[in-house]
Amino acid sequence: MVIYQDMKWLSVHGWKGRIILQRVMLVRCGAMLVFMCLAIALFVFPGHDAALADDRTVGQRIFSANCSACHIGGTNVIISHKTLRKEALEKYAMNSIEAISHQVTNGKNAMPAFGGRLTDAEVEAVAQYVLQQAESGW
Repeated sequence: MVIYQDMKWLSVHGWKGRIILQRVMLVRCGAMLVFMCLAIALFVFPGHDAALADDRTVGQRIFSANCSACHIGGTNVIISHKTLRKEALEKYAMNSIEAISHQVTNGKNAMPAFGGRLTDAEVEAVAQYVLQQAESGW
């Protein structure tokens, strides 16, 4: 159905539409690739301790569902120098559970607030996950 609609749209918009359609298809393919990589990563990297694995898995699931679009692999696709890597977290005083939890809950600049969408426990789990990943180098 989507391809039919794309082709119909292309017939109306001509060669300029072809360029736009190619870009749309690249974005769709990129999104599918990111989703597939995240799905594979959930199964490939098990935790070491059962309790730690549960906490890490919860944080990882929350991160994947809410944060990875902008912060995949600890990067930042909006503001490239403000990554989730250990050095950047230290530089911007975001290297504690409290600081990360505050930012996740309230948002800042381009980052939306997740306080209304996530519980306090979920915010803490994702903050712990980010710090653990930063320590291990993502």
